[in-house]
Amino acid sequence: MRDMKAADLRGILSYSIGFRDKIFVLNIDSAVLTSENFRNLLLDISVLRSLNIRIVLVHGASCLIEKLAQDTNTTASNLDGLGVTSPETLQLALLASSRLAHEILEGLNETDQRAAVTNAIIAHPAGIIHGIDQQMTGKVENVDVAFLERLLADGIIPVIPPLGFDGNGQTYRVNSDGVALEVSEALRAAKLMFVTTSNGVTEAGSPLSQLSVTEAEDYLKRHNTDLPPEMVSKLQHGLRACKNGVARVHIIDGRADEALLTEIFSNEGIGTMIYANEYEAIRRAKKKDAGAILSLIRTPVATEELVPRTRKEISERIGDFYIFEVDRNIVGCVGLRSYTMDADKVAELECLCVAESHENQGIGRKLMTFVEQRAKEMGHKRLFALSTQTFNYFVQKGGFKEGDITMLPAERKAKYEASGRRSKILLKDLA
Repeated sequence: MRDMKAADLRGILSYSIGFRDKIFVLNIDSAVLTSENFRNLLLDISVLRSLNIRIVLVHGASCLIEKLAQDTNTTASNLDGLGVTSPETLQLALLASSRLAHEILEGLNETDQRAAVTNAIIAHPAGIIHGIDQQMTGKVENVDVAFLERLLADGIIPVIPPLGFDGNGQTYRVNSDGVALEVSEALRAAKLMFVTTSNGVTEAGSPLSQLSVTEAEDYLKRHNTDLPPEMVSKLQHGLRACKNGVARVHIIDGRADEALLTEIFSNEGIGTMIYANEYEAIRRAKKKDAGAILSLIRTPVATEELVPRTRKEISERIGDFYIFEVDRNIVGCVGLRSYTMDADKVAELECLCVAESHENQGIGRKLMTFVEQRAKEMGHKRLFALSTQTFNYFVQKGGFKEGDITMLPAERKAKYEASGRRSKILLKDLA
C-alpha cells in the first residue's frame, strides 16, 4: 500500500466531515479500467468508502469494444454509444461490459468492498435522428433510484455498465457520460467525477483547475471545434449536471496515481472542476479567520510585496477584511479601509492576496471588483491602493491610474512617509 503523509491525512480530515454520507458518482472510462493505475484507483475508492462516502461506479466500454472488434474481425458501427449501434456492435458491447464489470468486481473484492452489477438504467430506442435509424442505440428514460438507494444503504457499490434495458427484455447501448449524468441527477449526488485519460482542460497551454458554469459555457463555445469529442461530451454533460443540482463536476486523469484523492481532498486539485454558483463566496472575515489570513500573506510579506501585519493587527481590524473561500478554505483576501479627505469619504484597497495554488484564475480580480462595489455602496468617492510590485496589475486589471502623495488622506500620508517603501500610489474615482 502507498505511504500516506501526515499532511495528506490532515487534508483528508478537513474535508471528510462535509462529505460523510454524500454520494459521489464516478464515471470511469474503459481506457482507465485497462490501465496500470486501475488497481490504485480502486484503493482510492476504498479510502472514500472508509470515510462513509457512498460511491456509484459507471463505466465505459469503447476501448474494449474496439479491441474485440479487431480480434473478431468485426466492423463496429460506433464505439461510444452516441452513434448508430448495429446488432453486431451491441453484441460486442455486451461482451465488453461483462468483462469490464468482472474486472471491477474482482478489483473491489481485493480491497474488501462489496459491489453489484446493476440493471438500474431503463432505456428506450434513440430512434431516427437526422433521418438515420440509430438501431440498438438507446436513450436513458429513467433510473431505478429505489434499487440504487437500497444497495447504497447496505454499503454496496452499484456498478452500472453502459447498457440500458426496456420492459420487453431488450438491451440497448447507451453512452456512459449520459448514464453518469442521469444517475448523478436522480440520486442528487454531491459530485460527478469523469475519470478519463485527460486531466481536464487548458487555456493557452495552462491547466484550468476551476470553471464556473458561466465560464465553462464560454470555454465550450470558444473551443468546441478544437476539443476532442470525448472532452466536449464531458463538458456538455458536466454543465447540465451543475445546472440540475450537482454541486461539483470533476474531470481528472485516472491513469495518474492518487489523482482521485488529490482532486477531492486538496484545495488546488489536479484536474478541472466545474462548479455551481454557490461554490465560491466572498464574505466578511471573522476573528477566527485571522490566523488563516496571516498564513496566506506570509510569502508576499517575505518578498516585500505586502506590508507586514501581526495577527493582533489583523484581529483588531478584522471587520475591514474580506476573504474568498473555495470549499470553505480561504484562498484569497483583501482589505477595505475608510478615510475622510476634504470632507469626502475615500477608501484604501489593501492586502490583496491570492494563494499561489489559485493564482491566474481570476480570484484577485473578483476580490478587487467586489471591494470597488462595496466602496461605492459605502459612499466613497475614490479608491486608492499602494503597491511596490503589482502596480501594473491594478492598472491593467482594475483601471487604476497612477497618482502622487498629495492625493492621500493626511493619516495615510504620514504612514506612507514613515514606511520608506516608496510604493506607487494608484487611484480610481468611483463617482
